[in-house]
Amino acid sequence: MSPLELDFDSCYRAVSARDARFDGRFYTAVTTTRIYCRPICPARTPASRNVRFYRHAASAEAAGFRPCKRCRPELSPGDPGWDVRGDLVGRALRLIDDGGADEQGVAGLARRLHITERHLHRLFVAELGVGPLAVARTKRLLLAKQLLTETGLPVTDVAFAAGFGSVRQFNATMRETYGFAPSELRATAGPRVSDASLRLRLHRREPYDVEGVFAFLASRAIPGLEVADRTSYSRAVPGGTITLTPRQDHIALDVAVDDTRQLARVVARCRRLLDLDADPDAIAEILGQTSLGPLVAARPGLRVPGAFDGFELAVRAVVGQQISVAGARTLLGRIVARAAAPGGLFPTPAHLLETDLTGLGLTNRRIETLKDLAARLAEGQIDLDGGQDPAEAVAGLLEVPGIGPWTASYIALRALRDPDAWPTGDLVLKKRMAALGITDDHIERWRPWRAYAALHLWSSS
Repeated sequence: MSPLELDFDSCYRAVSARDARFDGRFYTAVTTTRIYCRPICPARTPASRNVRFYRHAASAEAAGFRPCKRCRPELSPGDPGWDVRGDLVGRALRLIDDGGADEQGVAGLARRLHITERHLHRLFVAELGVGPLAVARTKRLLLAKQLLTETGLPVTDVAFAAGFGSVRQFNATMRETYGFAPSELRATAGPRVSDASLRLRLHRREPYDVEGVFAFLASRAIPGLEVADRTSYSRAVPGGTITLTPRQDHIALDVAVDDTRQLARVVARCRRLLDLDADPDAIAEILGQTSLGPLVAARPGLRVPGAFDGFELAVRAVVGQQISVAGARTLLGRIVARAAAPGGLFPTPAHLLETDLTGLGLTNRRIETLKDLAARLAEGQIDLDGGQDPAEAVAGLLEVPGIGPWTASYIALRALRDPDAWPTGDLVLKKRMAALGITDDHIERWRPWRAYAALHLWSSS
């Protein structure tokens, strides 16, 4: 079954088998209970005559179904099909996950995508059966449900953290959509990690190469911004800090922020950073039948670590040109020490433009590249956080003096989440391919998963 098509028989077989491969790809709605579930729900499989299938949780809720309290749809991993396509709807969903609709409204979302609000609504209805406003509302409700169930955050804070304008609006929407008040979920609420922190579960698809992901992030952790090893990853975020720790079947996210309205964005960016929504079976099916087969078998569930911030990743890529990972870390640490935004955050494009970068060990040409890149992002010419078509973003990057195909491809691979990005001209990849007897003509056989092929080769060195 294609992730973008719903075939009733295929969906019903997946539900009957509780097939985890389809978790997040669709939702099962039961007409007799008016509840919708994940494909892996442990409840007894309903009769086929009482079942409806929906592509998105918002579609099920728009049809009058409530989320199951047992399998908890709010914990589903995202549908990986949208990352593969990277089209307008996929980019809009990414921006909604990032809180874009809550901050700017649907009109602002459409402007960022450079289309009309009407056209955006038409695309959503064609793909998902509901408009972007309904999708954004469901995202808010499901985040609120998770916060109410897993944390001791006061109901008032939950309302604002989930993007609601008032507690009254939150209560009314919960009762109207789910048929119960927020306080009714408090019976299962877990304790806070501390007075200033709360913990959420980020679920993933298995297999998941925990060691590989955290080792990758640890080796590239920027002093003064990140602290990481093979068992945890911490960093500064707007208004506070986060820590990610692997658990048996999920990633624990500990958040300590001044403004809980940042939670939706933090959750979305952590999922992208750890590549939690990838489809390891689809990747292995293609790459496992090629010359990379032994590497895929040795590292099942290998992921492509993403980026918490697109501009930050672009600066990492520019600074890391033709030097070692350790050398790049040193230079990036110096940049953060001099140019860090309030709270120890990585500098914004505007902040970096105002910062004197001389005397840090960067060449004059490298400084000019960073300044040009920052200017283009500050002016909105390039969008590295999901709003721009990946091909257009790469084309814009290539116009920056000092950014060539390798740098642009590396940014596409990690910041733009392009699963088929290939770092052209990478010397380590060339050496690994030569050592394994793999010729350049094999690169085309790895589509549409060349980014994962690159990670397998890098990780095998």
